Amino acid sequence: QVQLVESGGGLVQAGGSLRLSCEASGDTFSSYSMAWFRQVPGKEREFVGVISRTNDYTYYIDSVKGRFTISRDNAKRMVYLQMNSVKPEDTAVYYCAADRAGGMSWYPVAYESWGQGTQVTVSS
Repeated sequence: QVQLVESGGGLVQAGGSLRLSCEASGDTFSSYSMAWFRQVPGKEREFVGVISRTNDYTYYIDSVKGRFTISRDNAKRMVYLQMNSVKPEDTAVYYCAADRAGGMSWYPVAYESWGQGTQVTVSS
């Protein structure tokens, strides 16, 4: 398995930008598809988007399409979530997750490795 550590969260004004990073260690990073999820207290963890093993494909939920972009650098063992035009409803703890099977699933259960999360707060 890979071990994941997120960073880059913080407080940002609505309309602003933030870039989250997720660093992987352990297993071969390029073998994993990588996803971002988010969670607010009292709600289930929500899928945000996913990127394929070799950077060929990405998929996002409708609410972030055109605003968020996932990218990865396999040589650096990093995956990123660029968040533009953020909204107060983007406020959440953001998690990166890894799937050894290389799937593009929406469901948290498909991902066997998770980071500790990083808080993003968007002020209005």
